Amino acid sequence: MPAPAIILVSADHLDVLEAEFTHRYAHDYDLRCATTCAEAEQIAREICDAGGLVAMFVTDSRPVDQPSVLHAFAAWRSVVPQARRLVAAHWDHFLDDAPSLRAGMAKGKYDAYLLMPRGARDEEFHHAVTDLLSDWGASVPDPEVVSVKIISPSHDPLTLAIRDFLDRMGMPNRVWHPEDPHIQQFLTQFPDRTYPFVYSPQRSGLSATSVRDVAHHIWGRPSDFKIDDVIDMAVVGGGPAGLAAAVYGASEGLSVVLLEAEAVGGQAGTSSMIRNYLGFPRGISGMRLAQRARNQALRFGTTFLTGWDVDTLEVGRDGAPHVVRTEGGEVRARTVVISTGVAYRKLGVPSIEDLVGRGVNYGAALTAAREMEGYDVVVVGGGNSAGQAAVHLSRFARSVSIVVRRSGLGETMSQYLVDEIAYNDRITVVPRTRVVDGGGDGALEWLCLEDVDTGERTTKQARGLFLLLGAEPRCDWLPEELVRDRSDFVLTGRDVPRELWVDDLPPANLATTVPGIFAAGDIRSGSMKRVAAASGEGASVVPLVHAYLAPAPED
Repeated sequence: MPAPAIILVSADHLDVLEAEFTHRYAHDYDLRCATTCAEAEQIAREICDAGGLVAMFVTDSRPVDQPSVLHAFAAWRSVVPQARRLVAAHWDHFLDDAPSLRAGMAKGKYDAYLLMPRGARDEEFHHAVTDLLSDWGASVPDPEVVSVKIISPSHDPLTLAIRDFLDRMGMPNRVWHPEDPHIQQFLTQFPDRTYPFVYSPQRSGLSATSVRDVAHHIWGRPSDFKIDDVIDMAVVGGGPAGLAAAVYGASEGLSVVLLEAEAVGGQAGTSSMIRNYLGFPRGISGMRLAQRARNQALRFGTTFLTGWDVDTLEVGRDGAPHVVRTEGGEVRARTVVISTGVAYRKLGVPSIEDLVGRGVNYGAALTAAREMEGYDVVVVGGGNSAGQAAVHLSRFARSVSIVVRRSGLGETMSQYLVDEIAYNDRITVVPRTRVVDGGGDGALEWLCLEDVDTGERTTKQARGLFLLLGAEPRCDWLPEELVRDRSDFVLTGRDVPRELWVDDLPPANLATTVPGIFAAGDIRSGSMKRVAAASGEGASVVPLVHAYLAPAPED
């Protein structure tokens, strides 16, 4: 396959852009130049018609054949919706054009607004470019650099689930058909394989029967790790709260083990782009945020046990440590941080549940989004996760319908996402509606939608259904001593019933009813259900752990 293209567009400053991009990117990308927006659109169409890929459009802020660069991006997006879009304004125009263009960036009309390089080694400019190209590369079905090979004769639910897990763990992967001539010699090493077959250079090959098989194969069992007899802090759950607790705890000298049943990042890890997280003006995908936090925690000494459900938590008594038990071993800890987050609620429609993994997905399922190219899809949910999923799906699907029971999205979704969705002509909001039925021949083909006010039903063709229906806590493994609210969220601090306070004083803000056990993030009763809030709680729990572990004063 030819190298992916970067299309540079400028009538007056093309020489500056071409020189800068040639020095940095000509080895790995096919650089194309255009002086008008119409010419750039034609180049993109020719590349796509030939089976090639367009990774990015880079344009100055003043096109000669469009009233605004935003009109150009709209036209280019209709040709290549997956390409990243960058404005590199000339220094003579940067300040004057910024007010009118930055509002468009907030609505997702393009990805970044930068000052055109004025000389050599403008690393801030190129850092933004490479970040955008990296995000684009993560959305390509067949990446150039492959960490894990998957051999499978079909895109069955298990193969898709394995790919989604590996994507969320930041491991580039690719699927080959067993009869692909390029891998025949490779397959002779594994004559007894069954499918899907997963190969990682570090761990050889595996005939997988579940996603957990893959996690254990690549990252090992708890018994494979040398863990001290009793550690300072066990973190259960690897979402933003758990990752923050691991980073801050390990960086301050605590021995930390983090256990995660699925992919590190939790629900936040499935977000295609979080644009309102502090410190990332161009946004960051949930997967990248989670992997950066994981690497940070590893650097400080955190041990990660990935793919292991915690079966029970045994409360330590009379000074004994708490015990976190899994099928593959146990972890004994002086303190435990519960940050298991929440699960999406089930739709409860039998015909829909039967098609999970065959067009029906709980959560954003970023890998499944790539399978939706050219099809109509439906997203159910009105929160930020649903909005982010819809925006991401619009890069691939022909149309995206957001189905919500409320009258709109404004009550439950951040305004920047509401604005971005309103701008996107591929996304339609269907208010006061619910999904009541669906079906297809072995995979989802249609859905039945019902108006919640009138009861009127309509049938809609759909190849994908993405269900992001709100939060249910994961608390079935917790001991009775940890008091929860009516919805089963863990109570902490002043929310703990007064009769359980000690000396008429409530537990600390993130402390539970069991000394030495804390809760942070979405699992906690009264939490904000936002990535930044969960990260803050994870960091805030560490001083409480230190205070609990500190020797009691003599007086």
